[in-house]
Amino acid sequence: MKLASLNHGRDGQLIVVSRDLTRAVRVPQIAATLQQAIEDWSTSASKLEKVYAELNADQVTDAFDLDLTALHSPLPRTYHWADGSAYLNHVQLVRQARGAEMPESFWSDPLMYQGGGDSFLAPTGNIEAISESHGIDLEGELAVVVDDVPMTTPPEQAMDHIKLVMLVNDVSLRGLIPGELAKGFGFFQAKPASSFSPIAVTPDELGDAWKDGRVHLPLTVHLNGEKFGEPEAGPDMIFSFPQLIAHAARTRHLGAGAIIGSGTVSNPDPDDGPGKPIAEGGVGYSCLAEIRMVEQIQQGEITTPFLRFGDRVRIEMFDHQGNTIFGAIDQKVVQYQPT
Repeated sequence: MKLASLNHGRDGQLIVVSRDLTRAVRVPQIAATLQQAIEDWSTSASKLEKVYAELNADQVTDAFDLDLTALHSPLPRTYHWADGSAYLNHVQLVRQARGAEMPESFWSDPLMYQGGGDSFLAPTGNIEAISESHGIDLEGELAVVVDDVPMTTPPEQAMDHIKLVMLVNDVSLRGLIPGELAKGFGFFQAKPASSFSPIAVTPDELGDAWKDGRVHLPLTVHLNGEKFGEPEAGPDMIFSFPQLIAHAARTRHLGAGAIIGSGTVSNPDPDDGPGKPIAEGGVGYSCLAEIRMVEQIQQGEITTPFLRFGDRVRIEMFDHQGNTIFGAIDQKVVQYQPT
């Protein structure tokens, strides 16, 4: 099943979307918003699935042609947004960029930060930033939406709480991160609003690509129209989504609609090197911090800048037949102008 939210009000308007992303239908008789549907998932899911089947069979009379630019993130806001860092190749590279060693415990205890869930960006909305000097970076990721998860839920039970899967652009301001971490209290100003793919899908839509709580497909990233990365999301995800959910729920309940992110998708080279750019036969990257660190390691200097005003970022994932699954996060970086 594929769901989305029209850009309407603070919480959007829930719609069911056809498998090919061309048609959609409003479902106010089931739930006005995706948050409402998730909170009552045991009842709403079967009703939404029925509408989805009818929509794909062209049996819905009030369906309309879908304009992906009219969509907000599936959850325009949420009570809880926590992002892990399950790809340790990425962790190692960005820590190396700060001159920090990676503790051995990172292989057994996931990293996670709690971001701002009160106002996400629309997937085709602008990324507003104050200054290029802040080191504006994209971070291509995946995320899951859960229903109510009780405290101390173990990983083997956490899988059942995953209801939807999405893509993420977890925007980072790299220039602000070192100063914040030096305070010993984590990210805040360095993590502005994130954006999510226009479409959220149930795990069964991924077919055999959904396995062991991971999505086994490449994540495609374009920067200013050129392919920047196509790393595989499955094999190098050290901590699965059920493990990340269990980590988040270790000392607290997670409310329905909570979003748990994977962290930046990242692959090392087969020879355990840090990873090569697309132009050199590698799979590239999902963030600029990685290629900058690789340049520093291999060339002794950084030549790739962070994002500049006017740059455009596109993040997408395709199935084995080449069909877009979630639609695209397609955003332009602009300078914030206070009104």
